[in-house]
Amino acid sequence: MSLVDDFFEELDSRWGAQPGARIRLRIIGSSALMLRTNYERGTKDSDVLETNDLTDDVKKRMLDLAGPNSDLHTRHRLYIDFVANGIPFLPHAPLYHKNTDINAKLRCFELEVLDVVDVVVAKLKRFHANDRSDIEAMIERNLVPHGVLLARFRSAVDSYAADARVDDLPRYVKNLHVVERDFLGVGETEIELPEWI
Repeated sequence: MSLVDDFFEELDSRWGAQPGARIRLRIIGSSALMLRTNYERGTKDSDVLETNDLTDDVKKRMLDLAGPNSDLHTRHRLYIDFVANGIPFLPHAPLYHKNTDINAKLRCFELEVLDVVDVVVAKLKRFHANDRSDIEAMIERNLVPHGVLLARFRSAVDSYAADARVDDLPRYVKNLHVVERDFLGVGETEIELPEWI
C-alpha cells in the first residue's frame, strides 16, 4: 500500500457520516502516478482537480482535515491541494480511471485517477526536476507509448490554442522534444501550432 493510499484511507475514515453519494475526487499529478502504478517518491501534496462535485463546504472540510498544517499533513507528510480546472495542460477530454482497489476501501470518496500519459502531458507545462523524474520513471516502465503521447499532446495543444495561454505552447513543445530526444530516444516531432504564435 502506498503513502497516497494510506492518506486517502485516513481522510475517508475521519470524514464522519457517510454522504448520500460518494464524493468524486479527480486526482492528478504525481499522486495519480502513484495510485496507477508501483511508482513511489516523496511528494508534499496530492493534487485534486476542482470539479462541480466539490462544493465550497466539501472543499473547506477537506482542507480542515487534510490541508496544509493539518494533523493528516503532519502524520503523512502529504496534504490536499485543489487545482482550478483551467490550470493544468490537459488533452481536450482527459482520461480518468476509477481506482477500484482503493475505492473498495472508501466509504465517502470515489477516486478517479488521471491516466499516466495525460499526467506526462500535464507535466510538460512546468517541467521541473520532479516532473522530469516522474516522466522518466513512467517511460522506464513502458507506460508512455510515443504515438499515444503525441496524440494526447496534440489534443492538449488544441485545447490551449483558443485562449490566452497560447503563447506558452512553444515552451511546452520544447519540453516535449526533450522527452522525445533524451527519454524516449526518438527524433523530435514537428508540432503544428497556430500561425499567430
